[in-house]
Amino acid sequence: MGEVQKGLFSVIEKLKGTTEQELRIVLLGLDNAGKTTLLKQLASEDVNTITPTQVRRLNVWDIGGQRKIRPFWKKYLENTDLLIYVIDSADKKRFEETGLEFSELIDEENLKGVPLLIFANKQDLATASPASEIAEGLNLHTYRDREWQIQACSAVSGEGVQVCKYIVNLF
Repeated sequence: MGEVQKGLFSVIEKLKGTTEQELRIVLLGLDNAGKTTLLKQLASEDVNTITPTQVRRLNVWDIGGQRKIRPFWKKYLENTDLLIYVIDSADKKRFEETGLEFSELIDEENLKGVPLLIFANKQDLATASPASEIAEGLNLHTYRDREWQIQACSAVSGEGVQVCKYIVNLF
């Protein structure tokens, strides 16, 4: 990425020309993948503390990944500008499950052509699979109707979360 890390709000300003226009980002993944920690990193917030939400025209849906909640994911997809999907790279037992959920999600009409950013999270753990292996398992090479990228990261340490340059290039 090579660029100094910037907060998500500065990315929005570059994408839309102002923070007054809304950028709709949906953040999904199975439970315990690290979605909320990642969101806090993207917003340049301390991942160890809870702070009040800043008032901005930002619409990021950080939706739970528990099995009973997943059927409701579809309700949040309309007018999505970017889908961020987070995968626990160290939880090999759930790769099949996350792959099935991901492929069903990508087939949703409201996500046709929407750019994808897949975070292969928890790369700081010794048991983590490399992003290239996860990309192959998700068959990302078959998605030709949209821009996509998989990014190895650790939401806890912030390593690999500097995605500002990538997101700006998508739009």
